[in-house]
Amino acid sequence: MKKLLFFLLLCLLAFNISAFASETKKDDNDVFFISGTVLDSHKEPVKDAEIHLLVNGIPHKIIDDHKEVEKTITSSHGTFMLNFNLAKGEIEKAKIEIEIVKSSYKRTRVEFKNDEFAVKGNEFYLSRDILLERHLGPAFWIATIVFLIAYALISFELLHRTVAAMIGAATLLILTYTLGTFNPEFHIISFERAIAAIDMNVIFLLMGMMIIIGVLKHTGVFQWCAYMSYKIARGNIMILAIISCFFITITSAFLDNVTTMLLYTPVLIEIAIALKINPLSLLIPGIMASNVGGTATLIGDPPNIMIGSYTGLTFMQFVYALTPVVILSMVALVIYNKFFYSKEYRKGKVEDVDAFISYLREEYKITDKTLLGYGLFIMGLVVAFFATHGFWHMEVSIPALFGAGLLFTYAVVTKKVKMLELIEKDIEWTTLLFFIFLFIIVGAVEEAGLLAVIADWVHDLSAGNLTVAICLILWVSAIMSAFVDNIPFTATMLPIVAYLSKVIPGAESNVLWWALALGACFGGNGTLIGASANVVTIGIAESAGHKISFFGFMKYAFLFMMISVAIANIWLLLFY
Repeated sequence: MKKLLFFLLLCLLAFNISAFASETKKDDNDVFFISGTVLDSHKEPVKDAEIHLLVNGIPHKIIDDHKEVEKTITSSHGTFMLNFNLAKGEIEKAKIEIEIVKSSYKRTRVEFKNDEFAVKGNEFYLSRDILLERHLGPAFWIATIVFLIAYALISFELLHRTVAAMIGAATLLILTYTLGTFNPEFHIISFERAIAAIDMNVIFLLMGMMIIIGVLKHTGVFQWCAYMSYKIARGNIMILAIISCFFITITSAFLDNVTTMLLYTPVLIEIAIALKINPLSLLIPGIMASNVGGTATLIGDPPNIMIGSYTGLTFMQFVYALTPVVILSMVALVIYNKFFYSKEYRKGKVEDVDAFISYLREEYKITDKTLLGYGLFIMGLVVAFFATHGFWHMEVSIPALFGAGLLFTYAVVTKKVKMLELIEKDIEWTTLLFFIFLFIIVGAVEEAGLLAVIADWVHDLSAGNLTVAICLILWVSAIMSAFVDNIPFTATMLPIVAYLSKVIPGAESNVLWWALALGACFGGNGTLIGASANVVTIGIAESAGHKISFFGFMKYAFLFMMISVAIANIWLLLFY
């Protein structure tokens, strides 16, 4: 026992001597704390920048968590803190500098004069924000070239868009970890930054809605809606076209417009054949209506989902801002359709309207009323959460996943839907993977500086004028979305519009976001490849023997796209 006590006393004595020595050493040194934020030219934080300390031009150790290290890294908010020691009084003759290194930025040295420090005893404090200038080096050009190649492959369907996005993202990462290991100028995007660039709110929202729709389609409700359209029209084809367009518009506002057209297209083709008219005269206006209707809400079209997730704009903000434009555009569609297809509709004839209605009633009836009732209740609950998610401070993906989980569980437990069939066929995994890889590519070109260059170009072209910026974003978005997929275009534009919304006076009303949403969604109507709903619908029509050429589609669609965008432009300028 005495030996144990003696050992403990020795340990205590050793600890006190060590602490005294450490305190004495600390008193012999001056302790420095330099903090700040590293910003780019847009006043945005620069993450993962390396910061090295130099004293009299020689690298100096930094104290981090009681250990000496060679460098520190800026946080996700661009902030940094340097803690280091110098011999007492050395600051009078020392030249203290930091060197900031990050690919796609100029290597920057910053000197701190001794009279800039606030002094408290032997402790010196200084805080300063540091601006880094862009440098269009190898990382910039590699990221830009890979991005453009992937964009071309997606837009012109030279490769399946998921495969094109995957190879693009993988190429950027492999180059970062091979060439970037030997030369930091080739470091494009880290794996951690790539994962952070993926917007899981978008991924989970799409997944949740796919599950809900996948269960609901087993009830026959969508086909029943098409039957009801014909029943209300009573053989009048113009009225049938109007009713079907509004059915599609409303459905597309709350469900994915691609799925809406997948479900409506076969029924509309059958009705058109029975009426002895070209099915495309019903399908093409339906495509226009699906893209216009999807614009009305946060969840109706992928560009809106991406904008809402990026900005935090609520479901009801989208409804208030965009629904009036959608209604005006639908009125324009009805008038436009009357002039374009009135001759085709006059060809339509059904010998016995009542008999045809009876046939449709039997062919397209509700197949499972119980599942439909439960599904509509869940859908109503989900939409209610969408409408109030701003109040709950809740991402829209949460109610989508919750509703999908409840509906999925009920359908599987009651054996109304086969679990594996729904997972394999109704969840569009290729679409979800496409979004994941696309987010990585866009994150890479943002890191490399391409988006900053584009944002500066748009800002310079608009000369900081809000009216010019609105028109520029709206029309560039519309024309681009007509010829390339509007999803990668929207992903590219998000950081650009965010920057312009900060620097252009008056843009705090979110008007530039509405211009982007209207341009990207309405622009999708312009050509056959402008939106996924276009490609899907025409593909089904072609497989049924009703083919239309690229320019045949454009003959109807592009002019209507221009009219709807002009309506949106007038609305934005008048009310914002």
